[in-house]
Amino acid sequence: MKKVLVVDDESSIVTLLKYNLEDAGFEVITAYDGLEGLNRAVEENPDVIVLDWMLPRMDGMEVCKELRLKKIQTPIIMLTAKDEEFDKVLGLELGADDYMTKPFSPREVTARVKAMLRRSNISSEHQMNEIKQKEEIYSFGPLQIYPDRFEVLLNEEPIEFTPKEFELLVYLIENKNRVLTRDQLLSAVWNYDFAGDTRIVDVHVSHLRDKIEENSRKPIFIKTIRGLGYKFEEPKL
Repeated sequence: MKKVLVVDDESSIVTLLKYNLEDAGFEVITAYDGLEGLNRAVEENPDVIVLDWMLPRMDGMEVCKELRLKKIQTPIIMLTAKDEEFDKVLGLELGADDYMTKPFSPREVTARVKAMLRRSNISSEHQMNEIKQKEEIYSFGPLQIYPDRFEVLLNEEPIEFTPKEFELLVYLIENKNRVLTRDQLLSAVWNYDFAGDTRIVDVHVSHLRDKIEENSRKPIFIKTIRGLGYKFEEPKL
C-alpha cells in the first residue's frame, strides 16, 4: 500500500483528503503544521507529499526546501490559494513537482497522486524486471543519462534531480532535434491538464539548464525555439 503524507492546518481539508485517498487505496498520514510535516516526511518515508503553502511554525516553502536539502526526492504536490500566482512558481523553483489551487476537487488530488506514483516508480520497476536487458545510456560529451538507474552524470559527477525534472530531461532527449511546444511537454510529461499554464514547463527547463549547462544563459543542450517551445540538441563538442 502506497503512503501519502497530507500536511495542512485546515482540519476539514485534511479530513476530506484523507477520506478520498484512503478510499482510493492509499495509506494516509497527516500533519497540521510545517515542522510536524517535515518530521513526518523524514520519519515515515511517504511515497507522495501533499503540502499546503501557508502553514504555522514552518511554511510549505521552507518544508520543501529542507526536504530537498536533505536529498529527499519524494514527489511533492503543493497546495496554494487561488491568487498566489508568484507562490506557485516559487514553490516549483524550490523543488515541488506539482501544484494545485484551492478550492480543488478531492478526486483531482487523487488523480494527481496516482500520476506522480506512476512516474516515480518507473525506474524501480525496470530494476525489478527479471529479464535484464542491455542498459540504455544517453551520452553527450560530458553528460551521461541512465534512464533505468534514474542517474545523470556531468563530468563523471552525479547530479541530483527531482523525478519530474528527470522525466522531462529524458523526454527531451528521446525527442532530440525535434521542437516540442510547451503544451506538448505538459501533456507528455505531466499527463494532465494544467489549463494552459505552461510556466511549469519553463520553470523545470530552467532547473535543467542550471544543472547540466555550463552557462545556463547560453545553453548548448536545451535550446529555446522562440514562439514555439524547446528542443534538445546534441552539441558538436
